[in-house]
Amino acid sequence: MNKSFNLLFYVKRSKTNAEGLAPVYLRITIDGLRSSKRYINPDKWNTNAQKLTGNNKDTESINTYLKTLEHQVYDVHRDMIERKLLITAPNLKDRLLGGKPSPGKMLVPIFQEHNRQVAVLIGKEYAKGTLDRYETSLKHTQAFLQWKFNSSDIDIRAIDHEFIMAYDFYLRSERSCNNNSTVKYLKNFKKIILICIANGWLDRDPFVKYKPKVKEVKRAFLKR
Repeated sequence: MNKSFNLLFYVKRSKTNAEGLAPVYLRITIDGLRSSKRYINPDKWNTNAQKLTGNNKDTESINTYLKTLEHQVYDVHRDMIERKLLITAPNLKDRLLGGKPSPGKMLVPIFQEHNRQVAVLIGKEYAKGTLDRYETSLKHTQAFLQWKFNSSDIDIRAIDHEFIMAYDFYLRSERSCNNNSTVKYLKNFKKIILICIANGWLDRDPFVKYKPKVKEVKRAFLKR
């Protein structure tokens, strides 16, 4: 999924050391990331230009370092997009430091395990029709992943509002589902998301701003 991405260098004056030097931080805005490698004279920092003012060798060295770091971040960010990796601040930091993005829970196995448990409880807590609906929802979800991402699965942390809206569009356009069917399939999908949230695998609900409603269907009755 596409994420907003922004870089900002700033001086942390509250951490000025005994020599009067303050650290320069790089804030990467995805989920939030801060890193610092250089201390500078805060009075020489140009906030608008995002660099130190002056012409001496130390100033030029620090400015070159900051610009190089900025380029490295953009290069890693672009590479993660091209590889279709989950882009979060921790994962971006890991790759900058030469590591691999931390693994997360994948959607399809969670969905499959949910359906397995429903199958076990048929006749006790669920009807056979309920399992059929969840199995159909899983098939639609897998087909959507192929259609949208050319992938058989996805890290649940990559599921956001954009994902939900794209899934809604897919069901209406590619699967020709009417409004009520679309809402019901996404309601089934939301149960999987709530399981992820309850287990601490997902820290926000991507359905918060998704507010479609089931429309009342008027039926005509024959008069005797």
